[in-house]
Amino acid sequence: MLPEIKTAIPGPRSVELAKELRKYESHNVTYVAEDWPIFWERAEGSCVWDADGNRYIDVTSAFGVAGLGHTHGPLRDAMVEQSGKLMHAMGDVHPTALKIQVCRRLSEMTFERWGQGVGKTVLANSGFEAVETALKTALIATGKPGVVHFRNAYHGLGYGALLGGGFDKFRGPFDRQLADVRYAIDYPRSEEGLELLKEQLEVLPVSEVGALLVEPIQGRGGKVVPPMGFLKVLREWSDAAGVVLIFDEIYSGFNRSGRLFACEWEGVFPDVICVGKALSGGYPISACIGRAEVMDKWPVSPGEALHTSTFLGNPVGCAMAVKALALHADVQVAADVERQGRELVAMLEDIDSSLIHEVRGRGLMIGVELRHADGRPAGDVAGKLLGQMLARGVVMLADGPDGNILAFTPPFYITLGELVYVVQQLTELLRDHEHGALRLPY
Repeated sequence: MLPEIKTAIPGPRSVELAKELRKYESHNVTYVAEDWPIFWERAEGSCVWDADGNRYIDVTSAFGVAGLGHTHGPLRDAMVEQSGKLMHAMGDVHPTALKIQVCRRLSEMTFERWGQGVGKTVLANSGFEAVETALKTALIATGKPGVVHFRNAYHGLGYGALLGGGFDKFRGPFDRQLADVRYAIDYPRSEEGLELLKEQLEVLPVSEVGALLVEPIQGRGGKVVPPMGFLKVLREWSDAAGVVLIFDEIYSGFNRSGRLFACEWEGVFPDVICVGKALSGGYPISACIGRAEVMDKWPVSPGEALHTSTFLGNPVGCAMAVKALALHADVQVAADVERQGRELVAMLEDIDSSLIHEVRGRGLMIGVELRHADGRPAGDVAGKLLGQMLARGVVMLADGPDGNILAFTPPFYITLGELVYVVQQLTELLRDHEHGALRLPY
């Protein structure tokens, strides 16, 4: 379904709502400008309607959550049915059977599937909470507080997650309240980068390091796909150093990369894996899953859990996750995503623009890197393009530390016609910019 734009963008109702939101919400949260934001009213499949009745194509999947599509029928039905029976329970005291189902399915789809025995789970609400659970697990399992992480990594913005955060703009203001236990290394983009990584690993103080936290494909860092052999190097080093290897697949998991999990491209598996976003397709739920030998280092609950939260194992979220996991388990989903990703990459590579430095990614996790002729990151161009694309009916975002990576993470069953429309609009806007029509600053 192609966009239908009836008003100026943002429309009058969105403008009115933005003014009201700014009055009552911290002005740090929602970005407000002349061309931003629109207020969502409803969504279905790959389309979104705003408060003014305009229809858009969404190539973000709402931060990667709606991989199976917005308001996907089976997930919506699971939510409605469960909310009619029980909306909240006591997840770490008196839980529901649904929590068992989610934990069992996560074990079956990760460690059991990888031939590594039972995986044990701690459920949470947001992705960063799963990461913090993993870091706590590593400390408990090894007794070593140090965290190795990668530059330009993004693992969420909670204090614990910031220990693995590679974006200075997010972590810097709070560094004074963070423990000095971080060791940042470079995420490789080439064989040369992989050799540099090996050198950096060799000089780390292994007696202090308990966790190595990594995205198998960097998401907000710019859709960076590392060279083959990267995860193998990390696995071998972690084993030798007695370090818990943690894969953050909150973004890349559940078929986003064209495999159920991105680590499966290399056939290398972690000690602990963090998942979220598409786990339910629309409800706040995440999980930290680990090999039983690692997770069993946690003490047995004496009646008061050492790590928990009020909404852990919420029955509505669990009901949606059970249904979503069943859908993601279909191997055809990954095959379809891989095929669509190849088609989208081919179309993006066909764009004739001097601004495009590189098209990269796997599956439907694709980035288009924009640079000026002198090599500078073209974040100014990307930022302007987001508003211009929105005015043409396309919801999209930009990634990377310089904001110069146009991100394509659409719902899995976006149509070829919708993708063609998106690429056509981007092509026209890039051409307009090169001809000076957008009058962007340099």
